[in-house]
Amino acid sequence: MIGLIISLIIVGLIAGALARLVVPGQQDMSIPMTIVIGVIGSFVGGFLGYLIFHKDGQSGFFQPSGIIGSVIGAIIVLLIWTRFGTQHRAIRH
Repeated sequence: MIGLIISLIIVGLIAGALARLVVPGQQDMSIPMTIVIGVIGSFVGGFLGYLIFHKDGQSGFFQPSGIIGSVIGAIIVLLIWTRFGTQHRAIRH
């Protein structure tokens, strides 16, 4: 269990950092938020992999994916975050 958590954090950091490099523009977020984006992206990537390839892992469709799926998922999550997170901050001011 602790190994899964540590691996999710490491993969989340790598995927989140790569997503931030790929997505244009400035993202004002901390390292823990980058990890969160990467971890959420890992689950998004696992879900998309299940939908596209119809392969069911041991955990079903809600499971973390590998590094490539995590990066793709993190890019999707970051694009959504920058689109709606920026819009929400602009409305509040």
